[in-house]
Amino acid sequence: MSLHVEIKPELLRWARERSGVDIDILTHRFPKLLEWENKKSKPTIKQLEQFAKATHTPIGYLFLAKVPIEKIPIPDLRTVGNKHIKHPSPDLLDIIYICQQRQEWYADFTRSMHEEALSFVGSARLTSSIETTAESIRQALKFDLIERRQARTWTETLSKFIEDTDAIGVLVMVSGIVGSNTRRKLKPDEFRGFALSDSHAPLIFINGADTKAAQMFTLAHELAHIWLGQSALTDSSPMSELTNRTELWCNKVAAELLVPIHAIRDEYRRGSDLHGEMNRLARRFKVSTLVILRRIHDCGEITRAQLWETYEEELRRLRAIPRGSGGDFYNTQAVRTGKRFTRAL
Repeated sequence: MSLHVEIKPELLRWARERSGVDIDILTHRFPKLLEWENKKSKPTIKQLEQFAKATHTPIGYLFLAKVPIEKIPIPDLRTVGNKHIKHPSPDLLDIIYICQQRQEWYADFTRSMHEEALSFVGSARLTSSIETTAESIRQALKFDLIERRQARTWTETLSKFIEDTDAIGVLVMVSGIVGSNTRRKLKPDEFRGFALSDSHAPLIFINGADTKAAQMFTLAHELAHIWLGQSALTDSSPMSELTNRTELWCNKVAAELLVPIHAIRDEYRRGSDLHGEMNRLARRFKVSTLVILRRIHDCGEITRAQLWETYEEELRRLRAIPRGSGGDFYNTQAVRTGKRFTRAL
């Protein structure tokens, strides 16, 4: 005889809503779910275990006295309309926990190998010059404009950018799913990436479900956080309207790292069609057209009204472009865990 258990209805509803799984899918799999939530029947232990797995909920949470308040374990600098985002998804929380575990293991590994702390971690301050900090990152990575211009595609440039970052001691992990579970896809509209600062094992995670061009900016942005020595969860883009001082500083450093202001001033063809220049310079610098648009505005070539009008047009165009496939699992596994981490294992 199966043992039925008493579970508070509010915990079942919380787990269902937290998961983001469509209610029709859950009720198809658990026909008595709404009865459980209305205390008309009780699940068995086995049913509860299956429900916990389906909603990505630690089963122990379902036996708590009240609904838990989950907090992101690192500073959350994401904003929508200048307001903090509430209620992190279980996918987001789990990928942060996974990366924290990997970072802790790798930090212990480097110390066991008697490796020295990385001097660039925490070497900058919010009062540091944007141009000087961007140049410091560029010199450390040897990520210069000439090399980027010789690359054929954004994908090739991004791969080199990641390799250069890996080479200086930063763990870089790129994935669009949680762990190896292809059914748990990460959403770029929830977060673009995060940085976990550590003097021996700084780690950057990039949401691989985002576009390659967007991933370029995310990597540059998270590098700025590492230079500050600050962990953070972010969703910044070159067009973000930010009020947070740290995010604003990191965005400026990222833009300067990818497209130095002196270079855009020299190469922008005044009087030419704006969209044509955006596309030409995006190919030349191997960044998104939105980064180029922002830098054209930064050097005073277009007004704020022109900036936002063109941004809306370009955003509609980019969203209409189909996304490519994620590639074969075995070809991307090293990227998901990071080559430096994989080599250490």
